[in-house]
Amino acid sequence: MSRQLGAEPLGSFFLFAAVIGSGIMGESLAGGNIAIALLANTLATGAILFVLIAMLGPISGAHFNPAVTFAFWLRREIGAATVGPYVCAQLVGGALGAFAAHLMFDLPILQFSTKARAGIGQWSGELVATFGLVLTILLLVRLRPGAIPAAVGLYISSAYWFTSSTSFANPAITVVRSLSDTFAGIAPVDVPLFVAMQFVGAALAVGCSAWLTPREV
Repeated sequence: MSRQLGAEPLGSFFLFAAVIGSGIMGESLAGGNIAIALLANTLATGAILFVLIAMLGPISGAHFNPAVTFAFWLRREIGAATVGPYVCAQLVGGALGAFAAHLMFDLPILQFSTKARAGIGQWSGELVATFGLVLTILLLVRLRPGAIPAAVGLYISSAYWFTSSTSFANPAITVVRSLSDTFAGIAPVDVPLFVAMQFVGAALAVGCSAWLTPREV
């Protein structure tokens, strides 16, 4: 358990630093072209997901995401005593990753986002994004576990573009992105409904995966 609780914040640190740092770098180099900035953000996020899941998946499962942890708890594949420590580790490691990104780019370490992300389009985007992400993980963990690193990286890379919310799909990173007034930020007031939709999406994915892959598969 100590190694698992070391892997989760470590992975969250690098994942969240990559999301926020690549957003800062992309926006600074894109010359005002938001599409180019988002593309840079997408490529960095998809790439780091592949690396981190391949590297840390055998140790902790490479959740880095309370919605994923919640899904495995609903499936009774992890105990309730594991959920709290995992989520705390993800939040702490992720926050440190955000602060590191700010430090690297000479920005104030502690800040709050002013970027509004609200409305039915954004909320439905988060439900769809999280449903697809968690379903991808739950199906592949039973059918093709070796494909998970590539599949998750590619799914998120795609969902950055086909969802209206740019696919946060992660309650921990949603909270942490509210602490960054940069390209990847979200205003704190918009966080609760994003997180609620993410957990709804995860719960729906658990039900769908149970129907698609009965226990005897």
